[in-house]
Amino acid sequence: MNIQFSIIIPVFNRPNEIDELLESLTKQTYAHSFEVIVVEDGSKNKANEVVLKYVEKLNVQYYFKENSGAGESRNFGMQKATGNYFIIFDSDCIIPDNYFKEVEKALLKKYTDAYGGADAAHHSFTIIQKAINYSMTSFFTTGGIRGSKKAIDKFQPRSFNFGISKQAFYKTGGFSKLKIGEDIDLTFRLWELKFETQFIEKAFVYHKRRTTFKQFFKQTFAFGNGRPFLNRKYPETAKLTYWFPSLFLMGLVISFIFLINGAHLFICLYLIYFSILFIDSLIKNKNFIVAFVSVITSLIQFIGYGLGFLKGIIMK
Repeated sequence: MNIQFSIIIPVFNRPNEIDELLESLTKQTYAHSFEVIVVEDGSKNKANEVVLKYVEKLNVQYYFKENSGAGESRNFGMQKATGNYFIIFDSDCIIPDNYFKEVEKALLKKYTDAYGGADAAHHSFTIIQKAINYSMTSFFTTGGIRGSKKAIDKFQPRSFNFGISKQAFYKTGGFSKLKIGEDIDLTFRLWELKFETQFIEKAFVYHKRRTTFKQFFKQTFAFGNGRPFLNRKYPETAKLTYWFPSLFLMGLVISFIFLINGAHLFICLYLIYFSILFIDSLIKNKNFIVAFVSVITSLIQFIGYGLGFLKGIIMK
């Protein structure tokens, strides 16, 4: 099987991030050539000069288009691509030097028309970025669906680290116009057309994510708000677990009501849970401050997703 990779990177007002990503692509140990397509989604702060720095180091092409959102920009890039397997990264990712080797090895062992990988925290990340990464990948917060093969039954790739064959792209039409959940929507349409997906554990990226508590809250709120729409569109994929953050939030509110009335049991259960998060993050990150902030980011994640999900349920 001759796999030819085309790397698709949409970017919006983030030239510094794309610089780090492209630099990491120059360090790949992959023996074969690959093309890189950067799609500027109507940015005012353009990345064209940054991309120009890499024209002698990478087979890179740069396109500017009117703003339409990341999904359509990814589609635009895939339409321009010449490879037969497309790999999509968010602009705030750094790619480990063995990434493409691991993807090729996995696809040659078990070929699927789409795959996804995990995200991890790079040593250069800030305390908040490391804490957010913990909250998004920990077994104790998300079930480990973004970072552990053991926690995955049928994997739904996420767009920050998403591979799709040329055939599957053209059969599905690529990403929809949804602003949130467009990657999950694409996965469901892949499954409807009998395309398989897989999780490639060693094909992880260093994903910076949002850099402030406020931005992280807005992101998780949007994720939660988009899930009920996907549940209604694909009812066979709806799971009880999607309710957990909202139930967690409602339980926390009830616990405070009980506490005001002199009952401490329920709030103690939450304190035990947050203590587990602290200890687990401390073991993984080996940093007391990151562990403490991980408790905060996990709480923000539950509140943001939980409120967003409830809004999505109520405001159909």
